[in-house]
Amino acid sequence: METKTAKLLDGKALAEKIHQELSVRITESQAKIGRPPGLAVLMVGDNPASAAYVRNKERACAKVGISSFGKHFPAETTQGELEEVIAALNQDEQVDGILVQLPLPNHLDAVTLLHQIDPDKDADGLHPVNLGRLVRGEAGLRSCTPAGVMRLLQEYKIPLRGKQAVVVGRSILVGKPMALMLLEADATVTIAHSRSPNLSAITKNADILIAAVGRPGLIAADMVKPGAVVVDVGMNRITDASGKSRLVGDVELESTTGVAEFITPVPGGVGPMTVALLLQNTVASYLKKVGS
Repeated sequence: METKTAKLLDGKALAEKIHQELSVRITESQAKIGRPPGLAVLMVGDNPASAAYVRNKERACAKVGISSFGKHFPAETTQGELEEVIAALNQDEQVDGILVQLPLPNHLDAVTLLHQIDPDKDADGLHPVNLGRLVRGEAGLRSCTPAGVMRLLQEYKIPLRGKQAVVVGRSILVGKPMALMLLEADATVTIAHSRSPNLSAITKNADILIAAVGRPGLIAADMVKPGAVVVDVGMNRITDASGKSRLVGDVELESTTGVAEFITPVPGGVGPMTVALLLQNTVASYLKKVGS
């Protein structure tokens, strides 16, 4: 019997397409606005993973024509100093998007800092005002990772209306906004999490299964409904017996590809979409200023 293999949802290729579209929009709008869009990524301390993410975002900005106003602060920077920087960026006409790279050193309060960002410059889409707009179905900047997942499903013409969607994970970064976006698309949504008893009984009902818990290989093939669409938001760095480290998701990719109809790879699935949507939010904020 022929072995079925899931089709890959290629976030890397779609992110490239979005970058090209944004580049064209920026070129067209720059003459009218008189400047390029601007994104300020604030990073505190020297977390190597954060530094890599920030470099990645700045490279992506350069590629599409967004100016980077990134600032890198020493680990001992105070809450007050960062709040002053954010207040200045809120007023800065050159800056359309502001994002604080997490995690922050322990002495800093990330939530309070996030609340200081002008909601219309909230490139990450995580300000309470923007989350409230999502709950109410109003226009606003959307959380990048779940918005990237929705764009990926749309690109591959995966129907959501009336489908059973299960989101495993309830974080404010992914799980909660993801569930709201799926509801908005007329899916029937269940949120499961690490304390849900008999997780596999819940996940096996899913036509659309989104894994976003940060646990390597949590979702095994026998937890997936045959023909389901599986989106793996997990990004876990593991080290194998030989000491080599690699990125894996929350889904056991090899076995699950024989069960699912569509699946996202890790890396190359949701990760590039998160950055693409961050740029898209920045450009949306830029164009809104001129009513474009």
